[in-house]
Amino acid sequence: MNTRPNPTPAAGSHRSSRQRHLERFLWLSIATAIATVVIKGYAAWLTNSVGLWSDALESTVNLAAALVALWALRLSSRPADHNHDFGHGKAEYVSAAVEGTLIFVAAAFIIYGAVLRLFRPVALEQLGLGLVLSLVASLLNLGTGLVLVRVGRKHRSITLEADGKHLLTDVWTSVGVLVAIGLVLLTQWTILDPLIAIAVGLNILFTGYQLVRRSIVGLLDAALPEDEIAIVSAVIANVCDDPRMEITELRTRESGRQRFVYVTLSVPGSWTVKRSHDVADAVEDAVSGALADSTTFVHIEPTAE
Repeated sequence: MNTRPNPTPAAGSHRSSRQRHLERFLWLSIATAIATVVIKGYAAWLTNSVGLWSDALESTVNLAAALVALWALRLSSRPADHNHDFGHGKAEYVSAAVEGTLIFVAAAFIIYGAVLRLFRPVALEQLGLGLVLSLVASLLNLGTGLVLVRVGRKHRSITLEADGKHLLTDVWTSVGVLVAIGLVLLTQWTILDPLIAIAVGLNILFTGYQLVRRSIVGLLDAALPEDEIAIVSAVIANVCDDPRMEITELRTRESGRQRFVYVTLSVPGSWTVKRSHDVADAVEDAVSGALADSTTFVHIEPTAE
């Protein structure tokens, strides 16, 4: 079996540069979370709105999730070692699972607080200022969330993408709260405040479910997406253009940003070891050139001529 698990120094330097680039976006997420917690907390304190308190709670969860995401991103970038032959890429799935779980917890607190407020309504105050502050915080989350999702997809980082989606769910929470507060301001129907909070809590439960589900699928060694498998098949077929060669097995899996490809090639039994090895090297180089962060394992099987 032949494999190319280790990057060249230049590739390692590029990986380190990209890692620092990705970490900067998580620091942006942390800064945004701190700002929104302060803004929303102050708005909730001014208005005494359960909707705004629930919104501030979710932003607190965002901060905790961003810190976990930063830890996971750093851990996943570590190279393979004596105890982790395939690297640490699955740490990103752990981060996504933690974020999904934290969303569940936040939703539970939101719904619980809203139900209590249904039975014990209180008067709301300074709703106009509360609306303005919540809107500012929502715009911060929207901008940062969109950036994180875009960068996460570009670099195949489930950690960044999950953190961005978490921020975007916070935006939907805030939109619901803003609508409720606006309606209360216009109609004086204070019951709308907890009702909207309950609806928002149920909505973000679905996002938490999606994150947890995706992390579990990744931890169970899911295959690469179909379009990437098609790319791998095409480049291997291009290298193995000799009619006496045959791809008898192709398996793939992903681990965070890392991709693993396992290929079994049948070649004529009369070929020398060097000739078979050269073909394996060519396959590895082709896959590496087509898919970043990929490690390819090639197994050669001799056939009777």
